[in-house]
Amino acid sequence: MRKQWAWSSMMMLLLMFFLVSEIATTRSSDYACKLPHHSYPFCDASHPTLTRARSLVSLLTLPEKIQLLSDNASSIPRLGIPAYEWWSESLHGIAPNGPGVSFNGTIPSATGFPQVILSAASFNRSLWFRTAAAIAREARAMFNVGQAGLTFWAPNINLFRDPRWGRGQETPGEDPMLSSAYSVEYVRGLQGLSGIQEAVGDDDDDDDDALMVSACCKHFTAYDLDKWKQFARYNFNAVVSQQDMEDSYQPPFRSCIQQGKASCLMCSYNEVNGVPACASEELLGLARDKWGFKGYITSDCDAVATVYEYQNYTKSSEDAVADVLKAGLDTDCGTFMLRHTKSAIEQGKVKEEDIDRALLNLFSVQLRLGLFDGDPVRGRFGKLGPKDVCTPEHKTLALEAARQGIVLLKNDKKFLPLNRDIGASLAVIGPMATTTKLGGDYSGIPCSLTSIYEGLREFAERISFALGCHDVSCESDDGFGEAVHTAKQADFVVIVVGLDGTQETEDHDRVSLLLPGKQMDLVSSVADASKNPVILVLIGGGPLDVSFAKENKKIASILWVGYPGEAGGKALAEIIFGEFNPVGRLPMTWYPEAFTNVPMNDMNMRADPSRGYPGRTYRFYTGSRVYGFGHGLSYSHFSYNFLSAPSEISLSRITKDGFRKRLLHQAGKEVNGVDYIPINELQNCNSFSFSVRISVTNLGDLDGGHVVMLFSKGPKVVDGSPETQLVGFSSLHTVSNKSTDTSILVHPCEHLSFADEEGKRILPMGPHTLSVGDVEHIVSIQMY
Repeated sequence: MRKQWAWSSMMMLLLMFFLVSEIATTRSSDYACKLPHHSYPFCDASHPTLTRARSLVSLLTLPEKIQLLSDNASSIPRLGIPAYEWWSESLHGIAPNGPGVSFNGTIPSATGFPQVILSAASFNRSLWFRTAAAIAREARAMFNVGQAGLTFWAPNINLFRDPRWGRGQETPGEDPMLSSAYSVEYVRGLQGLSGIQEAVGDDDDDDDDALMVSACCKHFTAYDLDKWKQFARYNFNAVVSQQDMEDSYQPPFRSCIQQGKASCLMCSYNEVNGVPACASEELLGLARDKWGFKGYITSDCDAVATVYEYQNYTKSSEDAVADVLKAGLDTDCGTFMLRHTKSAIEQGKVKEEDIDRALLNLFSVQLRLGLFDGDPVRGRFGKLGPKDVCTPEHKTLALEAARQGIVLLKNDKKFLPLNRDIGASLAVIGPMATTTKLGGDYSGIPCSLTSIYEGLREFAERISFALGCHDVSCESDDGFGEAVHTAKQADFVVIVVGLDGTQETEDHDRVSLLLPGKQMDLVSSVADASKNPVILVLIGGGPLDVSFAKENKKIASILWVGYPGEAGGKALAEIIFGEFNPVGRLPMTWYPEAFTNVPMNDMNMRADPSRGYPGRTYRFYTGSRVYGFGHGLSYSHFSYNFLSAPSEISLSRITKDGFRKRLLHQAGKEVNGVDYIPINELQNCNSFSFSVRISVTNLGDLDGGHVVMLFSKGPKVVDGSPETQLVGFSSLHTVSNKSTDTSILVHPCEHLSFADEEGKRILPMGPHTLSVGDVEHIVSIQMY
């Protein structure tokens, strides 16, 4: 028995040795600070990051420095520094869009989470954080086996300003408050200490400077047009008012930097008010000097070349290099700076200290990532490997994210959920029903592939399928006959239509908000032929004008599933058959087709009736809607009650010295007659923050999650006042026929303010109406 035990133990040790060796052989043996180069000061982890970075820069020759100003940074053999690829992607899971990621190795796939626009529809901060932390863990695991870098260019936090934008799917939606919240949670999850603690199993680790991986806020700024008519992202000049810049375009980036502590910022292709974003000292200086950005700034890919070659902003290549470096850019995604920096120095347009500054920022981030701490296998994350990718926990999280994001847009007469116990037959119709490409832009190779049809098949004993259209463009109705015949034979019908990468993607904006080709005719034909009202499932990131379906009584239910990721088919089936109570809310306005008459290049958020301009996003749009921002139904019905909130707030104690006297002198009237107060005239704004306690009662028969959305409508004291704006939100679980309480913290200087025409934040005096659903509470802000 002892011999058998000894033999088994020996075999186990050999197996473990083999597995460890197998992993080790796939890991890159090319790392910095190994013998004989380990004695350099920059390899000494006991020194501060900045000290180490300065030491490293001081050891480089000018030609070596220039070779590091690219996403594909060259090696420095004499110092033992390997090459490094800065460009890796992780928008909603590790993706091979950038050269830093490869699935050709021991890790063939990674968890495919829902596209960002659907994750945003959950309005669930903890879900966003946990998703990013899972992505970070998989990223480190892939780095350890040589299949990824550690600098990931996500999140995309541009506002979904225009419904036609092909990349709107990549963003958290149209609201700056929502986008800000998402950016903070994503960056903290990807970079953050909690992920590090989980990975290394040390709750006492307090190295706030350390990064698990690096996150990048992009695209800075006012980038939301790829290709429309004669305008392309490479030559588009975004003309943005100071008012819109301050309270719409910039807040997500400010939050990403100040609260999220992002270690990377990407400047965009477009010009902003006549200056290329990557060459704008005003923009990049704002991030570093005013917002306190600590990290590196990269261009979008070939955006430095664009400054000269497409935008003709400079007279020479050397001038373009000089302009972006002086503006504060640190690295070029591309080769333009590699090719032209030397001649820019020779012509006296660039100084070596400009390059040193850039390298200091780059090396500081690499040092925070541990890239100069020796063998990563022996480091704090060395134990992560293939076993940490596509784990059951991550797959479950992807399923949960899809469940919480899917939005029930319509449900006449409580048609859904279906009862799976009655054994009814189900027909699934549509060109997108069997596709397993459900990730949208910047998708990797998912752990598992499940179509919507396959997800439904798990719940229906008798199920049939017909394409209807040959593809998403649906240019022919040849398949309609088969689709109608299939629908007639079934008790219930699910029609799956919408958008894919042929209709909306990077470098491709839509021209219409209608369903592509003859999809609308397919839906109507099948609905007319079916025994019972049908269920319409919409795939895609951008808003769709489905007014025909909204009004059609033969279409009982409509669900928007965005791009739901690898578990989307299962999540949708669970909702349709009542195993999950839908909770998602739209993070963007769904406009009618007539909105396509609005020029996409018009960046103004505010409406202008004098020229028939309806404005943009729910905060300023004055036209009709198909479905509004925040719309989303449940199988339950909810009522709300304000439990506590102040009725009045006085600002007298926090106004700066002399402000009251100036007001009296300038206005010649009582202070309480003032319409608004500039935020910069208030000191310690947080001192009059308040909490709003809300009771939510689930009046239905099903338990389920619910999103509480608190809006504010303030006095319209200046031109451009918002119609309404989101103040806060809370995702909570509710129990049937019971009440659940939640609190939302309101910072008036942030949440109740907006920008005046000069781009200065103001806080209106007087009544501010807070609303949740159809319940309102008035908070009056005064200065006595």
